[in-house]
Amino acid sequence: MAELTDASIPRLAAGCRWGGTIEAPVVLFPEGAINVEGTGRAILELCAGQLTLVQIVQKLEQQFILAPPGKIRADVISFVEQLHTKRIIDY
Repeated sequence: MAELTDASIPRLAAGCRWGGTIEAPVVLFPEGAINVEGTGRAILELCAGQLTLVQIVQKLEQQFILAPPGKIRADVISFVEQLHTKRIIDY
């Protein structure tokens, strides 16, 4: 399994794609679908294969300026690693 680093570029894994509606988006994957809302949606929208992990964290820190220091980074890493384990995100 690949190690998530600051230089990793998260993206939806092969076979995974966005579905649903703008108001109720889901990520479709071979075994099913997951609803994405709130912070999870904000993270996944940035996992498009263009930004590094550090850049994703920086963008979210700008969006959620009241979050405690380190909280966003920890949340992004945890979320991305969980979805990587489920083969929804590659990096």
